[in-house]
Amino acid sequence: MLYSYSYSSRELGREKLQSPFQSLLFSPCKLQTLQSSYGNRDFWGFNFHSQNLAKSLNCTFRLTLSSSKIDKSLGRNAYSHTQKQRLNPRGARVFPGFKLQCHSRTVALPTKTSISRRKKKYSGVLPSILRALESENNIEDTLSSCGKLSPKEQTVILKEQSSWERVLRVFEWIKSQEDYVPNVIHYNVVLRVLGRAQKWDELRLCWIEMAKNGVLPTNNTYGMLVDVYGKAGLVKEALLWIKHMKLRGVFPDEVTMNTVVRVLKDAGEFDWADRFYRDWCVGKVELGDFDLESVADSDDEIGSAPVSLKHFLSTELFKIGGRRPISNIMDSSNTDGSRRKPRLTATYNTLIDLYGKAGRLKDAADVFAEMLKLGVAMDTITFNTMIYTCGSHGHLSEAETLLTEMEERGISPDTKTYNIFLSLYADGGNIDAALKCYRKIREVGLFPDVVTHRAVLHVLCERNMVGEVETVIAEMKRSRVRVDEHSIPVVIKMYVNEGLLDKAKIFLEEHLLEDELSSRTRVAIIDAYAEKGLWAEAENVFIGKRDSGQKKDVVEYNVMVKAYGKAKLYDKAFSLFKGMRNHGTWPNESTYNSLIQMFSGGDLVDEARDILAEMQKMGFKPQCLTFSAVIACYARLGRLPDAVGVYEEMVRLGVKPNEVVYGSLINGFSETGNVEEALCYFRKMDEFGISANQIVLTSLIKAYSKVGCLEGAKTLYEGMKDLEGGPDIVASNSMINLYADLGLVSEAKLIFDDLRQKGSADGVSFATMMYLYKNLGMLDEAIDVADEMKQSGLLRDCASFNKVMACYATNGQLSACGELLHEMISRRILPDTGTFKVMFTVLKKGGLPTEAVTQLESSYQEGKPYARQAVITSVFSTVGLHAFALESCETFLNAEVDLDSSFYNVAIYAYGASGSIDKALKMFMKMQDEGLEPDLVTYINLAGCYGKAGMLEGLKRIYSQLKYREIEPNESLFKAIIDAYRSAKRHDLAELVSQEMKFAFDTTMLPL
Repeated sequence: MLYSYSYSSRELGREKLQSPFQSLLFSPCKLQTLQSSYGNRDFWGFNFHSQNLAKSLNCTFRLTLSSSKIDKSLGRNAYSHTQKQRLNPRGARVFPGFKLQCHSRTVALPTKTSISRRKKKYSGVLPSILRALESENNIEDTLSSCGKLSPKEQTVILKEQSSWERVLRVFEWIKSQEDYVPNVIHYNVVLRVLGRAQKWDELRLCWIEMAKNGVLPTNNTYGMLVDVYGKAGLVKEALLWIKHMKLRGVFPDEVTMNTVVRVLKDAGEFDWADRFYRDWCVGKVELGDFDLESVADSDDEIGSAPVSLKHFLSTELFKIGGRRPISNIMDSSNTDGSRRKPRLTATYNTLIDLYGKAGRLKDAADVFAEMLKLGVAMDTITFNTMIYTCGSHGHLSEAETLLTEMEERGISPDTKTYNIFLSLYADGGNIDAALKCYRKIREVGLFPDVVTHRAVLHVLCERNMVGEVETVIAEMKRSRVRVDEHSIPVVIKMYVNEGLLDKAKIFLEEHLLEDELSSRTRVAIIDAYAEKGLWAEAENVFIGKRDSGQKKDVVEYNVMVKAYGKAKLYDKAFSLFKGMRNHGTWPNESTYNSLIQMFSGGDLVDEARDILAEMQKMGFKPQCLTFSAVIACYARLGRLPDAVGVYEEMVRLGVKPNEVVYGSLINGFSETGNVEEALCYFRKMDEFGISANQIVLTSLIKAYSKVGCLEGAKTLYEGMKDLEGGPDIVASNSMINLYADLGLVSEAKLIFDDLRQKGSADGVSFATMMYLYKNLGMLDEAIDVADEMKQSGLLRDCASFNKVMACYATNGQLSACGELLHEMISRRILPDTGTFKVMFTVLKKGGLPTEAVTQLESSYQEGKPYARQAVITSVFSTVGLHAFALESCETFLNAEVDLDSSFYNVAIYAYGASGSIDKALKMFMKMQDEGLEPDLVTYINLAGCYGKAGMLEGLKRIYSQLKYREIEPNESLFKAIIDAYRSAKRHDLAELVSQEMKFAFDTTMLPL
């Protein structure tokens, strides 16, 4: 699967606890709806009509916030859509909020501000020692020159080291001092550093050494170990430390409990996190029936964990460690059986997030209420967590109210607060409000962070808001903030979607100058181009400059194969595949699957079959999707024996076929009318327990239709009516077609009328009914269907136009045919063989001389340049659409090609029919200038022109040539001269020629 960049709300709400070991992750739940509705809804958990909750809290919440406070909080007019006012019984406007008037013992509710994360300032000799250590590589000599250090000073020096290697060197020096007494604080610092660096072997040795020196692990030790293992994604091992802790008789304090709950929460084990917390509250630690094997670590690759689960339980890492006498594993401080309550803000923050992630909104609200009841200090993280929990579950109005409450308590929103609102509004489609949140960050004296920029760019790029994106990037440049690597593919994709390829190229080049892109970023960029078929641009990124030693990842090759495949450059894709090994990258299963599906989609089934064989040779087991692509291609090409061979191979390999496989085989045999084979695979499909879907049943109906088996088709069609949605349009059309072939008008009309009533009749439905009516001589009904089809906008392709034109031609509506032909050409739908067949019918029915039609047919079949245009011109002239005819005529007359007499004949006819006799005669003279002799069709067309212009001398010349056999006697020419004399009001001459024609043909018919 290709890597794709997206920015989720989870990242926007990520916070860290003010504890050495803990961090808080906000819920990634998708926002269901952000459109607040105040109707009769109260904030869950704080409904002042709830007597139970009011009783448990012994306090009352008054909902008295005004809209001005909310506007003041976010400075927004754009947010007004979420602030729909409602009237209370007295008519006053009130808003959901948290204005608290408490009658419990807690008179003042404390708040807690975030601890500054600036580096600590130390006094005494520590600053000079730390500076010396930073500038010197010889740690041991530097420390030895500092004199005797107190244990506290040693701890500070350990904490301030920049790498785990330096920490170990400092620790070794400390232990080498004569008066050193091992203490747990030093070991905790070292274990934490090693855990964060994921140096598990070194951590194990440190733990063993700690046990040998008789240093007993404390709650801080266990909490820290759970924390570092959990953050590394090693959830099973993190929880085993709690088992170790329990066996050693150490009961978790609140910090450790909070860490365990957080690890379980982040692993998605919400119920167990809640259970662990509730057990802790009553002085118990129970993990006995918890299946640790069921917990999925975030990284299951071989060698990623320090030891396997079973190995972990049996090694010295778990077995050793200071042991206290185990007389009671219950909490010694909780001997009276009373329920203990957490007192730390961080714990409540974790619990709120836990219940929010689990979708237990009432429990999250109860935890928040518990903080109020117990007087636990709230901080920014508390409100951020509650805001996200509310907003991400569709309660945006409550989230806004919490922001106001937050400010009233003197807790200032931070950048993450605004990030959360930015994400919530964006997810709800309120882009103006999201952008206002972004601008508000600077207005209140804060600074956008990498999460802010990533989120706002994603929001804008997703909607292709180019101007706004460029404004944000310009602001970032002025602040000397670089676009985050995760956002680069998103911006480029926006430019590509908008066709701004030059801007995409410049943007990428600017960032390549600053830093090297990771492989997965390149993959996302290549894929953005590939999706639009821009293989050359994708190729430039693929082969572009990169750091020496950085080889292309297999996923880059896979997505480049996709780019070539979309552009149908199969040779390039195959060449890339063959050459990737030479560059140190071996194809994986996805590479083979992509190639097989690409070749199959391009009907290059033999190449696909070869790749399938190579895939198996390399030890990969093809999945059903891979086999189905090859089978479908064979079936589509009519190579059914090969399709069956692949099917038998996949069954032999133990790959279970799916409905696509059976559908392809059944449809393939149905197309050839092989009902027996189609039914055979239908039965096999049933044996595998796969229910037949509409596609399969439709294919069987098609098979029955091919052989004219009405009963079988009717049975299946009736059965499809019981399926959800009923028969699809293909099945219905197949039945109409079958009835049409059998001449069953009423049955076909019944299905057709049902389709029309449902609005699902398509071009095939109309065309089939026209075919039925026309074949039965029901021309009026056929024309009605044709008119309806035209008015319904179903003339979308050449085939549909041909059907309607044929129907009009049969009924003699030649002008309507010409109009449809012009509409077809105007919509850039190229006429095909069927269209020209109808056109020649129109020419014959329109009275064009047989010799002229034959001449046009000959030019068309020979494929002469502009022969198609000449036919179209003739049709327009014949049906009286002279403006279209002359426009079409200009096309071939202005072409820089040598034209033969047939083209001049068409031009003379078109100009003459339109009344432009001068142009017709000029065209005749040009024909002679080109050295072309007039033929029979030329004289026929000239006769028409002379007659319309009353040019009797011209008619007499042609008649004289005909009379004296200079022109071979021809019935069409005689008729043309007769019609011409009549047009010139010389009926006497017309009668004379008519008598001459009878005499000429009677003479030719006398026996020799």
